[in-house]
Amino acid sequence: MNLEIRKRAEKSSSGWTRIRALALGLTVLSLFAGIFSAAVHGQGPTTASETPSSSASTGGSAASAIGTGALAPWEWPTPDARPLEIDRGASGLWQTLLKLHTRASLLMLTAHPDDEDGGMLAYESRGHGARAILLTLNRGEGGQNVMSDDFWDALGLVRTEELLAADRYYDVQQFWGTVADFGFSKTPEEALGLWGHDRVLEDAVRVVRMTRPLVITSVFVGGPTDGHGHHAAAGEMAQEVFAAAGDPKMFPEQIRSGLRPWSPVKMYARVPFLPVSDKGMFDSATGKWHPVRFYDFVKKTWSDGPLDANLEIPEGDADPALGATFVQIARQGWSLQKSQNDGGGIPLAAPTAAPYHRFGSAIQASDKERSYFDGVDISVGGIADLAGGQDTTFLKEGLGRINSAVEHAMAGFSMSKPEEIAPLLAEGLKETRLLIAAVSGSSLSDQAKYDVSFELRAKQDQFQRAIVQALNLSLEAMVAPNREPNRGNPLFAMPAETLKSAVSGEQFAARVHLDNPGSSALTLNRVWLETPADESWSIQPEAAVPASIEAGHALDQRFIVKVPENAALTRPYFSRPSEELPYYDKVDDRYRDLSFAPYPLAAWIEFTYMGETVRIGQVVQSVQQQGGQGIVLNPLVVTPAVSVRIFPEAGITPLGSKSFSLSAQVHTEAEAGAKGSVRLDLPPGWNSEPASVPFALARAGEEQIVRFQVIADRLETKPYSVTAVAESGGREYREGFVTAGYPGLRPYNLYMPATYRTSGVDVKISQGLRVGYVMGTGDTVPESLEDLGVHVQLLNGQDISSGDLQKYDVILLGVRAYTARPELVTNNARLLEYVRNGGVVVVQYQSVQYDHNFGPYPYSLPNDAERVVDERSPVTLTAAKSPLLTWPNQINPSDFAGWVEERGHSFLKSWDPQYVAPIETHDPEQDPQSGGLVYARYGRGVYVYVAFALYRQLPDGVPGAFRLFANLLSLPRNPAFKQPASEINSSTHR
Repeated sequence: MNLEIRKRAEKSSSGWTRIRALALGLTVLSLFAGIFSAAVHGQGPTTASETPSSSASTGGSAASAIGTGALAPWEWPTPDARPLEIDRGASGLWQTLLKLHTRASLLMLTAHPDDEDGGMLAYESRGHGARAILLTLNRGEGGQNVMSDDFWDALGLVRTEELLAADRYYDVQQFWGTVADFGFSKTPEEALGLWGHDRVLEDAVRVVRMTRPLVITSVFVGGPTDGHGHHAAAGEMAQEVFAAAGDPKMFPEQIRSGLRPWSPVKMYARVPFLPVSDKGMFDSATGKWHPVRFYDFVKKTWSDGPLDANLEIPEGDADPALGATFVQIARQGWSLQKSQNDGGGIPLAAPTAAPYHRFGSAIQASDKERSYFDGVDISVGGIADLAGGQDTTFLKEGLGRINSAVEHAMAGFSMSKPEEIAPLLAEGLKETRLLIAAVSGSSLSDQAKYDVSFELRAKQDQFQRAIVQALNLSLEAMVAPNREPNRGNPLFAMPAETLKSAVSGEQFAARVHLDNPGSSALTLNRVWLETPADESWSIQPEAAVPASIEAGHALDQRFIVKVPENAALTRPYFSRPSEELPYYDKVDDRYRDLSFAPYPLAAWIEFTYMGETVRIGQVVQSVQQQGGQGIVLNPLVVTPAVSVRIFPEAGITPLGSKSFSLSAQVHTEAEAGAKGSVRLDLPPGWNSEPASVPFALARAGEEQIVRFQVIADRLETKPYSVTAVAESGGREYREGFVTAGYPGLRPYNLYMPATYRTSGVDVKISQGLRVGYVMGTGDTVPESLEDLGVHVQLLNGQDISSGDLQKYDVILLGVRAYTARPELVTNNARLLEYVRNGGVVVVQYQSVQYDHNFGPYPYSLPNDAERVVDERSPVTLTAAKSPLLTWPNQINPSDFAGWVEERGHSFLKSWDPQYVAPIETHDPEQDPQSGGLVYARYGRGVYVYVAFALYRQLPDGVPGAFRLFANLLSLPRNPAFKQPASEINSSTHR
């Protein structure tokens, strides 16, 4: 992390008092009630008009800020095209009935996506009806990626979508902090020092006050057993928020913006996984042993010895309605977080329990409990406890009527005839609405009204969901082709492919489909499309909507939609100027803590059932045919007509270069295509050939590469920036986007300026090198090497197994190549033979799958391989005269300045004396690590393993990384290796 940004972060951590209030200061209660049905999907709210119309409707207007008084719980459209199988029909209805029958609620706080105890969450939410919330402090931006080339903030979007996909199985509501994953951290002090303790705590307090859970839980305990500084920070915050959220003196601006203090009843953390041994307890982050003692951040005391398990959650229990154990259901979701785990497996069904230690309780609690909620009245009637000692006779009576409707519905529930209990659910909805009105007009205190209404609005939302499930209604809203295909044959009644992005000024059709398979006709009040409030979308129904939809019939309503010129792009509501800043400093407070801002277009249907109004909504989906995936539905997004990118975004320019090549990619999502020209904004004195380049794109999805030769006048060793500007239709475009994700994952677009960062660097490299590159799990090293004039040849499986390897001077293996490319294992002997005959193999960082002595001599790379995570850690050249460090560039400690995220990981633990290790580095309190760069002569060639994170440094334009890489690539021509191998190895140890 560079010094300026680190100072900014450290200044922030010393006293972060600026709390961002909710936009417009609007009513918060309505917002947080609405979160019940939406946060799990990552969708922001839209506000519909409360005035019913006859049947047809033009476009509604979505709220421009969360917190509008008109916002109701059901006014959150799902972005999911279809529910999970276990949430459909009678199975889904039974789970909603469980929720209606309790006010149990809990919040789990974790650091990263995939940290969560999904089995516990599924057990509580799906098995016992608890309202479950997951707060994840960061989006995993600094993690690895085995699925795509998305890193940093793009990876954060990937991991956000992965967790949202997993959340559907856990059945939780998802919230996020505002801090970013800056890479592996060994201590909570480092994590909270960079993030800012108060920033993290304020995020947690805000979400607890928003969601008002009875119980706080954590996977982590806030100590060395957590194995990661971020994990330990999350464990600490989970305990601190237990008391802080109920203290009105903590973050008072939250209170002024409409939130109320909330004090959970209990706080638990999972008992650490790693067992205690004679050595003490092991800290996998530092590789050190610690005395067995834990700090209790609730009581502010130390305790010696292991943590007791006050409670065991039977995650391995099987649920007959779901057909699996809770941990199996959870693992279906967790395995979707593939960027980190490459897709996990489903465990065998078997009894298993998760032990939890209780750190705090506001009520008397026994040492051994059967539930988080022992001693707490979690019945529907228990909502009256929120009114304190006030007269609650009317409240208890109303709650009794609600609970009676629920229990009658549960008693009458039938898997084969779920519709039979729909009238009872309508009665429960009616009683809930009457009680909400009664509470509002009662003499209860404002605090009691707030707390009670919050719970009643949750029930209102659950009743509506239950009615939809009982009636087995199915809503699907999609972009439609201009002419609908003939769907007379149900075998071919699939949606037709459509545009995937909306562009300002364009017109298209949308179709809202509602199937009513039940035995009762439904009165239709409204069918409409919802759009952003501050944008003038044109929405016109093609025909009048019928007054009702008959039993056993389906409704298809088409609308003609025109996108306004001022339509906002669908993009993250959070950003930061650099990946090195460990938090997002630009956050739209309207959507803070949510996964994403609202999608631009949603369909709604409002109908009347047994006298009660019910709404159902869905984000309008685009339809695409994707190879290997079939028909794929994803939310419609707004993109610019033209976007422009320079890729890679950073690099270097060797000193002495008179010019360098630069390419820009122009892309359009406009259905009619786009044409125009691209020019470069250049530093003073620079110019380009040509000065501008025309482009012509015929249709949506097309892109064109335009190339320039940049003449860099008087290049110096300092940073420069070049921006590509596309001009089309009288507009200028200076940014582009990448669609983060991979097949099977819902995509999201990340925007960045079309700016290339470069600097003059004194770097030399042997010319005319022939380099073969074996891609691993994804990196951009080949593109970065173009700055050195190296054009690599990507090698496929056949090249590796039977191709002529000797025609290459160097063969580079990408990150984790031995994990991703099994042909490397099969043909490893060919690589060694290539080296023996005079070739150079450079193996970039690998995972534990490389721990099989694939090199010419033995080495070890175990599971607990060391990493050096502080990118500022000092570097010592222990063999400064090594050929790797002296030709053609003299490497010195200054070449390790300005690195990003880390020094490296998967350092070799041990190696044969035939290897030479010329560089040593280490984190504070870490043993010296020399396994980051090792090499050996083998026959007439050289074999190199480099664990330093060059694959992260090159795309960020770090000069020293290019100089070191140039030396590795130049090894075939290195004069020193003309000597016998024995002299080379001995000279480096003098």
